[in-house]
Amino acid sequence: MARIGVEDTLTDVKTALMEMGHEIIDLRTEKDAGHCDCCVISGQDKDVMGMQSTSIGGPVINAQGQNAEDVCQMVNQKLS
Repeated sequence: MARIGVEDTLTDVKTALMEMGHEIIDLRTEKDAGHCDCCVISGQDKDVMGMQSTSIGGPVINAQGQNAEDVCQMVNQKLS
């Protein structure tokens, strides 16, 4: 399965993705995202300073307002 980077606050999403067989990488620094096929962010800190730089070539999913099941479906759609 894929290597998915997930922010620390999204524990329910981490659990659901692990149950699906994905490898979970904790997103603590920008370097962590570089080793992931896809990243899931909480949306709380998104673009706070008006700057947008990416360190991942894969999709980034904003989980704000979504439940774990919805996020897992989005991850699977982006990776297929």
